[in-house]
Amino acid sequence: MLAERENLPRLLDALYGQTVRNFTLYCCVNNREGWNDDGDDGHRSSYLDNQASLEYLHSYQMLHPDLQLVIFDHSTVGKGWQGKQHGVGWARKVIFDAIASKASDNEVIVSLDADTAFGSTYLESVLEAFNGHPEHSALCLPYYHPLSGNDIDDRAMLRYEVYMRHYLISLWGSGNPYAFTALGSAMAFPLWAYKKVGGITPLQGGEDFYLMQKFAKTGKILLHCRETVRPQGRASLRVPFGTGPAIAKGIDSMDDTYPLYPAEGFRAIADTYALFPRLYNEDVETPMSDFLRQQLKTDDLWQPLRKNFKTRELFVHACTERVDGLRILQFLKSFQLRPAEEELLLLCNKHYISTPSGFSFRKSTIMEINSVRDAIFKLECGLRKRVLY
Repeated sequence: MLAERENLPRLLDALYGQTVRNFTLYCCVNNREGWNDDGDDGHRSSYLDNQASLEYLHSYQMLHPDLQLVIFDHSTVGKGWQGKQHGVGWARKVIFDAIASKASDNEVIVSLDADTAFGSTYLESVLEAFNGHPEHSALCLPYYHPLSGNDIDDRAMLRYEVYMRHYLISLWGSGNPYAFTALGSAMAFPLWAYKKVGGITPLQGGEDFYLMQKFAKTGKILLHCRETVRPQGRASLRVPFGTGPAIAKGIDSMDDTYPLYPAEGFRAIADTYALFPRLYNEDVETPMSDFLRQQLKTDDLWQPLRKNFKTRELFVHACTERVDGLRILQFLKSFQLRPAEEELLLLCNKHYISTPSGFSFRKSTIMEINSVRDAIFKLECGLRKRVLY
């Protein structure tokens, strides 16, 4: 956590009030070394906030000795991040690897951010999900960003959240294994699965996506849980992309950075995946073939996979590993875009969701945009319950 002193009381009280009591809470308070005397006022302020967080964590531990709390101090002078080892990716890695070194393989890691809200049965619902589906490698929980009351921030947050939900629902149409939304504050996985994929890659941003992609390639991702995680929708530049930077850049940057990709792009992905079994026996053109030849710099896309994977099932799995979540996103970026409102209307009409007349992310009221977000959220939750890859 970085500069989260304000959020700590709510977070710790929510965890202390869980119906599941037998768990250990790991916290990593972190910043770069030297921020205590950095000339940047923001760095200095974050360092001081982190010191207050450490003090609060230790005092909470003394007041609640029955809460098993492990504190990693990567903030205090001499303990801060140095070199390339810094940021949210490293914080998660430090915690996850520490757990992996001492916990049993069947224990579950639940990843949280300090600004996350949830109900008292949150941990219980995560365990319930894995107990019902023990073969699954990970869980991407439902999420919902509450409105903040700031019109500018809420407009950008709602636009970004609609982008994520549109992407997920559209990709689900093909039963795609990479149809998940990876949020560091809304994911969980058993330790055996974490070890199987070789742990997390400590990136400065997107570490949650790449970890979930590893799980998708080696197993199955569970998408439904009866609890919904509620992270704050706030502006932040701590990471290069995601909710915080999207809100910080504002609504005017959304069409370029977070477009609603066209329906024909998702259909092309679905049609390509449907051809994987046939490709085991013969070369046929797929809607993604030209793109893949360019990306992979080869004209022989499938024969090397046939040589290495001797059954249709293994071959198809190898194809899905090659055309993975990152490759899918790159492919969608190659399409000509329509206005976001037009693309959203296509999705809403397909699923019988009404939109206000003249709907516009820039001009419609926050309540009008929020009503569309809520309708798409309801649709997504229904799909999450039905989809088990």
